[in-house]
Amino acid sequence: ARVAAVIGNRTDAAGLRFAVQSGVPVQTVDDREFSSREAFDAALAKAIDAYSPDLVALAGFMRILGGDFVRRYSGRLVNIHPSLLPAFPGLHTHRRALQEGVKLHGCTVHFVTPQVDHGPIIVQAAVAVRAGDTEESLAARVLRQEHRVYPLAAHWFVEGRLVVENGVVRVSGSDAAQAMLVEE
Repeated sequence: ARVAAVIGNRTDAAGLRFAVQSGVPVQTVDDREFSSREAFDAALAKAIDAYSPDLVALAGFMRILGGDFVRRYSGRLVNIHPSLLPAFPGLHTHRRALQEGVKLHGCTVHFVTPQVDHGPIIVQAAVAVRAGDTEESLAARVLRQEHRVYPLAAHWFVEGRLVVENGVVRVSGSDAAQAMLVEE
């Protein structure tokens, strides 16, 4: 697999800088330049389609995408979210996890559906919530796991090993047990 392009909605996004340094094409579609979500979604889809990707991977993209956009890329649009979904959808996941006193927190890679932070779960990684954790310390440990599981999910997708049956993802192959990773 190769990264066809990195597209962001903010010119200062760290992912864009990393892509430029890596020689990957970059493009910005600034959502502030559009009068509606639909107009932005259409421009974003046009930018994406110019690269003909097999997989569209969202990361750090803090915009809610409309149903038409999500359906356009159905089955090949994935997201990573910093919680063990379905727990803590939306923002401030680490703060909410600490406030609720959960013992495990983590991240989820999932296929995107029109419902925000919802969709068939591909892989999750858990971290223990430690006494004395802060939002920052917990977020740092979760981020390390995000960097492990997102490439793994992309690898499985590219190899054609992800099968969705009745809204549940099955990973075929010998390492399918890795669909839940726990911090070591």
